[in-house]
Amino acid sequence: MEKKLKEIISEIHPVNKTLITTAFERINRLTKPVGSLGRLEEVAAKLFAIYNGDMPDSLKKVVYVFASDHGITEEGVSAYPRDVTYQMVFNFLRGGAAINVFAKAVGAKVYVVDVGVDYKFEKHSSLIIKKIKHGTMNFLKSSAMNIEDALKSIFAGFDVASEAVKKGFNLLAPGDMGIGNTTSSSAILKAITGYDTEKLVGYGTGIDEKTFNLKIKAVDTALSIHKPDKKDALDILHKVGGFEIGAICGFILGAAFHKKPVVIDGFISAAGFSLAWLFNKNVLDYAIFSHCSKERGHKLFFEYIKQKPLFDLDLRLGEGTGAVLSFTTIEAALKMFNDMATFEEANVSEKRL
Repeated sequence: MEKKLKEIISEIHPVNKTLITTAFERINRLTKPVGSLGRLEEVAAKLFAIYNGDMPDSLKKVVYVFASDHGITEEGVSAYPRDVTYQMVFNFLRGGAAINVFAKAVGAKVYVVDVGVDYKFEKHSSLIIKKIKHGTMNFLKSSAMNIEDALKSIFAGFDVASEAVKKGFNLLAPGDMGIGNTTSSSAILKAITGYDTEKLVGYGTGIDEKTFNLKIKAVDTALSIHKPDKKDALDILHKVGGFEIGAICGFILGAAFHKKPVVIDGFISAAGFSLAWLFNKNVLDYAIFSHCSKERGHKLFFEYIKQKPLFDLDLRLGEGTGAVLSFTTIEAALKMFNDMATFEEANVSEKRL
C-alpha cells in the first residue's frame, strides 16, 4: 500500500502557471476596472489553471463528510460524549444538519463517509461505508492507529475522490464529524509547525477551562511520548491522527491527482490538508481555502502555509459548512470569467492611458 501511495503522490503535478497569465489576459479585458473584483479574479484564474484552460460551463458541487470516533475522548477532552458522532451521522442522513441546509441552498450534493464510527449503520443512499475500525486508540496509551490502518484511511479518501470525479463532480469538498477530532488536529498541526500548544489548541465544541487545560496537556504529552517526525505525514497520522483526518488527506490527494479543485473547510480539514501538503506540496495548486474558523490554531495554519482564506465568519462547526458556503463565491468567479462581456464585446470604451 505504501508503494502505491508513493506512486500516486509522484503523479500529482503543479498546474500550468502560464494558464494563470492567460486567464488574467481575459479577466483584465472584462468590463470593469482592472483588479476591481479583487480575489474573485484570483479564484477565476486558479480555476482556469486547474481545469487546464478548459473552463466548465457550470459546477457540479459535492461535499463528503468523513466521520470517525477518537480514542482520546477517554481523557475528557470534549464537551460532548462519543455517542454524538454516530447520532450526528443519522442527522446528516435525515437532512437535518447545517451541512444539509447549506448544501441544499447552493445546489450541492452531500454524502457521509463512515471511516471509523463506533456504530454499525444500515445501508443508505447517502452513506458510504469505508470503515477501518470502530474509532482510533487513545494516543496517550498507544499510537492512534497502526501504519496499515493509516494507509487505509488515506486510500479511503482517495477512492472517494476518484469516485466523485467518475460521477462528474468538478468541485469537491471534504467535511468532518468526529468527537475529539480538534484534539487530534491540534496534535497534527503542533507536530508539523512546532507552534506553542496553547496557541494551537482551541475550545472546539465549547469546552470549559478545565477541559481546555486537559486538551493542552493531552497534546503535549502525546507528542512527548511519540515524537512524530514533522516531515513524515504517515508517521504523524498513525501516531496522533484520526481516520477521518487521514481520509480527508487522501481525498485532497485524490482531487489533486485528478486535477479537480478541492475546497478546504475548517480546522480539521486544515489538519488533513497539512498531511497531504507534506506528501506533495503541489496539492496547494488545487486547493481553495474557504474560511478561517474561530479555532485559533486555524489562523496559525494559514500563517504557516502563507495562504489567505476567502472569508472569516467566526465559524467553528466543521462538517464542511464553510467550504459549502464558499461554493457560491467560487461559482460567481466561474460565471464572471465565462459570461461577463469584454470591453470589445460590449462596445465600451476602455480606460485612457
